[in-house]
This record gives sequence, C-alpha cells and structure tokens, in this order.
Amino acid sequence: MANIKKELGAKLKEGRRIKQLTQAQVANMMNMTQQQYSRFENGVFELSYAQIVFLCKLYDISSDYLLGISDY
Repeated sequence: MANIKKELGAKLKEGRRIKQLTQAQVANMMNMTQQQYSRFENGVFELSYAQIVFLCKLYDISSDYLLGISDY
C-alpha cells in the first residue's frame, strides 16, 4: 500500500508542476494548509473520493491514471 501512495503522490506532484501551481495554491483551493496537501504528494495521507475527483479535474488527468490502473 505504501508504494501505491508514493506513486499516487508522484503523479499529483507531476500534475501540479505541469499546471504550474504551487502546493500552497492547490492547498488553498482545497481549503487546507500547504503542509496537509504536501502529505498527499509524499504518500503519507490518503485522499478522499471528493479530493480525487477535484484533483483529477484540476490536473486534467483520469482517475484511472492517478490510481495506477492505466498509463494515461
């Protein structure tokens, strides 16, 4: 499970960088602190369904890609 969280976190980080957003900007959009958001990218905390949907829309990626089910 830890590897899945790390892989998911790496994809979040990649998506955020492609969109040229900071952790603080994304955290603000999600009504949380930058430290809380960074825990998702570091694979420490799990995302809720609503957070997955929000981030997929924000980063323009599929949930299948984010969750490691597909390569795109």
